[in-house]
Amino acid sequence: MVLTDLVHGGDEKDETPNGVRRRAVLALGAVVLAGAGASGCGLLDHEPAEPPPPDPLQPLADDAVRLAGLHRAAASDFPERAAVLTPIAEAHDAHAKELARVMATAAPSPAASASASAAAGSVEDAVEALRVAEKAAYESAVQACLKAPNHRAALVGSIAAARATHLEALK
Repeated sequence: MVLTDLVHGGDEKDETPNGVRRRAVLALGAVVLAGAGASGCGLLDHEPAEPPPPDPLQPLADDAVRLAGLHRAAASDFPERAAVLTPIAEAHDAHAKELARVMATAAPSPAASASASAAAGSVEDAVEALRVAEKAAYESAVQACLKAPNHRAALVGSIAAARATHLEALK
């Protein structure tokens, strides 16, 4: 590349159309950066920010995933109860997905939970273990509903109501 124009070094070419000199702007920028560094304002620091606190709905989501796995395992261990237990597991899956959406987290995948029924032995013992787990989760959901902000109360209330119906279905 060949330059054919005369290179000017004077200040008359250093002004922008509004009269501000580029050198003045550069000098001001250098002063601002130096002042920021000297004052320790953290302009260029890269310290990690504190992680946000966990969402108050996270325990409900964890319960939903756990309960879905328990019901699915019991349905597998006791096929004669699968017609009741499978829809309950699916309801818990739906709750977990909706809670994940509201909390803006990744939707959980159906977890394979340890079989509650294997430790219980009989179908009656397995169903009673599921009732105990559902009752604890129901009480947790009721407390979360009482503490939830208005925009989340309807969702949490519907989860509490569903868990109450699960208790009835497990009688």
